[in-house]
Amino acid sequence: MTTRIWQAGRFEIGLDKPKIMGIVNLTPDSFSDGGVYSQNAQTALAHAEQLLKEGADILDIGGESTRPGADYVSPEEEWARVEPVLAEVAGWGVPISLDTRRTVIMEQALALGGVDIINDVAALTDEGAVELLARQADTGICLMHMQGLPENMQINPKYQDVVGEVARYLKARLAECIAAGIAPQRIALDPGFGFGKTLQHNIALMRHLPELMAETGFPLLIGVSRKRMIGELTGEADAAERVHGSVAAALASVARGAQIVRVHDVKATVDALKVWDALGPADVR
Repeated sequence: MTTRIWQAGRFEIGLDKPKIMGIVNLTPDSFSDGGVYSQNAQTALAHAEQLLKEGADILDIGGESTRPGADYVSPEEEWARVEPVLAEVAGWGVPISLDTRRTVIMEQALALGGVDIINDVAALTDEGAVELLARQADTGICLMHMQGLPENMQINPKYQDVVGEVARYLKARLAECIAAGIAPQRIALDPGFGFGKTLQHNIALMRHLPELMAETGFPLLIGVSRKRMIGELTGEADAAERVHGSVAAALASVARGAQIVRVHDVKATVDALKVWDALGPADVR
């Protein structure tokens, strides 16, 4: 691929090699870690520091669970969870991503300072979100595809052509953002594995990532870490035990051109990518 820069707030993130986005969940009902890092800000900060030591390039901090059937979290509660952590990591000198779909949370975080990326599962469809980000000079944005809402998205999701429909949705969101004045180099895309998709939909998306990237022309951020699809493929019911399958899925996405992978298990993914990079792509004759 042609080397591309993701303009992310204070940082220009080079995408010549895959980047690791480490997940910091501040939600007590997180599907992946049971809320262990949401007990207090110090616990969360220690976890974030550990992810950086393990090789994370970006920290992604979120205060609202968007797992299937997740309970409602008020904006006030979401902000109370993320604010003390954001205030601290802002001074760490690393790219900070905020995982939120609410304009009011985005606005508060951007006013606080130190947030470089808005990672939005709703692709800036909340009222005022596009306009807010258009007023920012360089904040990075990740637009994700989701069919339905977290409370109902896994109730019989249907597509005629999942790859084509995801591509068309993301291109429509791109068009609205760019028309509002958001520079293209600020935007990455996420096809939304597990967000209103069955296992077969997820497999089709993974197999066709090169076509999706060619169709949209933008960097892809892929998040499959510990998700239900990994459990369905491996038979592992405990999300915390899905490390090996998650690493394999991260490698599969990078092999198909993904530039950023969002993961819980940073060290395992970093090590796997080092070996994969050294050995090179398959040369099958």
